[in-house]
Amino acid sequence: MPISRIAVGNPIEVGQPEALKAGLAEFISVLIFVFAGEGSGMAFNYVTSDGSTTPAGLIQASLAHAFGLFVAVSIGANISGGHVNPAVTFGAFIGGHITLSRSVLYWVAQLLGSVVACLLLKLATGGLTTSAFSLSSGVSVWNALVFEIVMTFGLVYTVYATAVDPKKGNINIGIVAPIAIGFIVGANILAGGAFDGASMNPAVSFGPAVVSWTWDNHWVYWLGPFVGAAIAAVVYETFFISQDTYDQLPSA
Repeated sequence: MPISRIAVGNPIEVGQPEALKAGLAEFISVLIFVFAGEGSGMAFNYVTSDGSTTPAGLIQASLAHAFGLFVAVSIGANISGGHVNPAVTFGAFIGGHITLSRSVLYWVAQLLGSVVACLLLKLATGGLTTSAFSLSSGVSVWNALVFEIVMTFGLVYTVYATAVDPKKGNINIGIVAPIAIGFIVGANILAGGAFDGASMNPAVSFGPAVVSWTWDNHWVYWLGPFVGAAIAAVVYETFFISQDTYDQLPSA
């Protein structure tokens, strides 16, 4: 079982140059991703009178996040693994591919990257609101929780299949993985964006919440992605990664 490979790690490793470089890579990747994704929503609301959950708004958000995530994963893949998402990091931790110590470093870097991106957007737009994720009318927290679990399961399962699986081949990490990961996020936004915003990424939800100081139902955007990521990691590790082919995911 993958849970038997969970490693706490040594806190000392967080201060090593290689780990700090990986953390910086996660910070920059998340900053780029959130700036593009959140900024696209702000731009759409600025130039139109329609909401971001209209058909046009969902298509715009889907494309912006798919393109932005493709770039963010690509530029971080060779340094930090290109997680760009605390839930992806958690899934890798559950599968034994990253220690808890390094996971905490990644989480801090990812959250800071999102906050800085939203602050930069607020500065660049002259104080426009960075809208926090929220539930649409008629959508309960439990509906949203299921959406986040299922969508993040699909995302992390895709990460495992294209980037983590030792049978993936060298070409996937540089080409196929970022494309597939970007596509699944874009598709999930089209599926769930009208209901709860389709976060799948606690960092993406955290930055706008901090800058706008809006925390309504914010826990949904943490619990859902972490549960979905854990399920995906356990399923893929248990059924598709055999013990004789298991290989530790490089952290750099």
